[in-house]
Amino acid sequence: MSSYDAFADSFAAHAEDSAYNAHYDRPAVLGLLGDVSGRRVLDVGCGSGLYAEELTRRGAKVVAFDSSSKLVSLARRRVSSQADVRVHDLEDPIDWLADGSIDQAIMALVLHHLADPVSALREIHRTLKPGGRLVVSTAHPTADWQQLGGSYFTDEMLDDTWNSGWEVRFRRAPLTVWCAEFREAGFVIERLVEPLPAESMRERFPETFDKLSNEPFFIVFVLQKSPVAGQ
Repeated sequence: MSSYDAFADSFAAHAEDSAYNAHYDRPAVLGLLGDVSGRRVLDVGCGSGLYAEELTRRGAKVVAFDSSSKLVSLARRRVSSQADVRVHDLEDPIDWLADGSIDQAIMALVLHHLADPVSALREIHRTLKPGGRLVVSTAHPTADWQQLGGSYFTDEMLDDTWNSGWEVRFRRAPLTVWCAEFREAGFVIERLVEPLPAESMRERFPETFDKLSNEPFFIVFVLQKSPVAGQ
């Protein structure tokens, strides 16, 4: 069972209009994905379907999955029959998707929960068409360092409690490690973006808007599929 099953409803409600999800990560990730009309887009770790819903609204043919059956149920309710949403653990091969069957993919705030990101990234690489792109967002390494202290170069899995009692496991790692793992999985970094908050945050969450206008909390990568993993 996914750890997110334990707080799926509260997580989904929070993500709907929270400062960091609705007015920071989603605008950045979806903006970097660009025009998706008529394209087959994979939503990796889709949660309650907020990204998938917007992608279908923009004309994409969405395939989505999450390890939490409760979040998948919420996502299916949100997108109805407009997207193919499945329960799947990213630690397992995505064997129900053929090689080169996906035009673009997103992995929003999922990477830092993976104990073996290279294997997962290789599977996504396999499903992408030649030249396909994956947009990945995760916690900014400097934000983790400022919050947790110690050496910036620490690479470890940690257990923590987020928001109102969400028990989660996540990884802190330096930028050097993330970039090396992208390359090992077969990706080239096309863009690295430290997003600024959307203007919609200014009125809703003014203090957070000011903070994120001066220091990063998330980081977003646009990764392009290279022909051979590790090249």
